[in-house]
Amino acid sequence: MAKTDYLFTSESVAEGHPDKVCDRISDAVVDAFLTFDPEARVACETLCTTNRIVLAGEVRGPLPLVDKDGHVDKARIEAIARACVKDIGYEQEGFHWKYAEVEVCLHGQSKDIARGVDAAGNKDEGAGDQGIMFGYACTETEPLMPAPLYYAHAILRSLADARHSGSEPHLGPDAKSQVTLQYVKDRPVRATSVVVSTQHSDKIGQDEVRRIVRPHVERVLPRGWMPPEAEFYINPTGRFVVGGPDGDTGLTGRKIIVDTYGGSAPHGGGAFSGKDPTKVDRSAAYAARYLAKNVVAAKLAERCTIQLAYAIGVSKPLSVYIDTHGAARVDEEKLARVLQDMVNLSPRGIREHLGLNRPIYARTAAYGHFGRAPEPDGGFSWERTDLVPALRSTFGAA
Repeated sequence: MAKTDYLFTSESVAEGHPDKVCDRISDAVVDAFLTFDPEARVACETLCTTNRIVLAGEVRGPLPLVDKDGHVDKARIEAIARACVKDIGYEQEGFHWKYAEVEVCLHGQSKDIARGVDAAGNKDEGAGDQGIMFGYACTETEPLMPAPLYYAHAILRSLADARHSGSEPHLGPDAKSQVTLQYVKDRPVRATSVVVSTQHSDKIGQDEVRRIVRPHVERVLPRGWMPPEAEFYINPTGRFVVGGPDGDTGLTGRKIIVDTYGGSAPHGGGAFSGKDPTKVDRSAAYAARYLAKNVVAAKLAERCTIQLAYAIGVSKPLSVYIDTHGAARVDEEKLARVLQDMVNLSPRGIREHLGLNRPIYARTAAYGHFGRAPEPDGGFSWERTDLVPALRSTFGAA
């Protein structure tokens, strides 16, 4: 019998966390290529450490970013990386947008990979790699996201907004949060502990950091949900002045659970950032979330997990699995068939349905790829609930 009373914890990291700096740079490179050519191919990995940024990977794209011989314009890519670091807010001795050394090691995409992915003759475009992708939605919060992750993200976004606005000038870009919620009968009822670690200037101490952080947590959590004072942890080590890539090396794709559902649902094998939407690691994960969210928004289930599986060079998904966690209001096999009729789950079909061949990815690099509001230019299109009327009609939902 499934446990219904328990504690569950999720964490988030801010845009200035070393791994998130790398995600931001990699996704900004993707956006740059898609700006010039919606069909560009990008697989960009970034490493950041003390005053050093290294970009590596494979690309196929247009002038002026890549010449006819496949040589990347390294100066343009370097400028993109520096702009990202500046926007995040790093102007520290050990990591500065202007003075960090930037090494660009991007090169042309493998012809063997291109052969499998490209459409040719009667062959539709195939998946850019094999893999499994998951999507999830639940009724715990308004955006249909798990509550521990939702609040962990919201705390850090609130602190970041205060830092960028200038109202909290002593805060630094690097930060982490962790929220533990008590569940009773599978519903979150309160926070039992909250942890926030935030970089700060050497001009303030622990008491001042705690004073700054507290109202952001109180504002984010529902009324009456604050944990006991003994379980409210702010900078538990007592000092967090050196942070970001100067304090810890960052890599693209190392925060995949933060990016998705905070551990409340499975995650497939791949990260998202730095990949153009022909890579199903990214696009199919977005499609799975889109389908799961619409199922829950249509009130066909309280929770929904969807798995999609692909093979490199093959256009159709190998399997579509749906789990409504024992609370289905409809037949799951029929639901799987209906969803596949509504949305073409080939790589091309996903990209066209969700409009993914656009420069909309740098904004996804921090505070989660899911649970965000759809934007007018097509950003976060996978958060739309436009399938709800058809689903409710098909299944006779009231």
